[in-house]
Amino acid sequence: MVTVTDKAKDRIETLRTEEGRTDENHIRVGVEGGGCSGLMYNLEFDTNKQPTDMVFEDKGIRIVVDKKSILYLAGTVLDFSDGLNGKGFQFVNPNASRTCGCGESFAV
Repeated sequence: MVTVTDKAKDRIETLRTEEGRTDENHIRVGVEGGGCSGLMYNLEFDTNKQPTDMVFEDKGIRIVVDKKSILYLAGTVLDFSDGLNGKGFQFVNPNASRTCGCGESFAV
């Protein structure tokens, strides 16, 4: 399961409105190879859903994860930071054994 914090929920709703998207646009979260730690997170609005996708809903936000990525993302919390140390979405992933300094890639 992937969950979202209140700050992430608010930011997703703001972006959805600013970009003229509807509730049909879910959040797709995935993992792909790359980055300085070996794996990178991918986060985007999407309207497509594949038969093998897993769908989670938390705080009214629908999150879609492909079958391969759920192995890396189970238990992950999607957060949003707007502090002095950087602005953007952050993944709090209990499966990550290490992360890079920028927080955009990880290893298991």
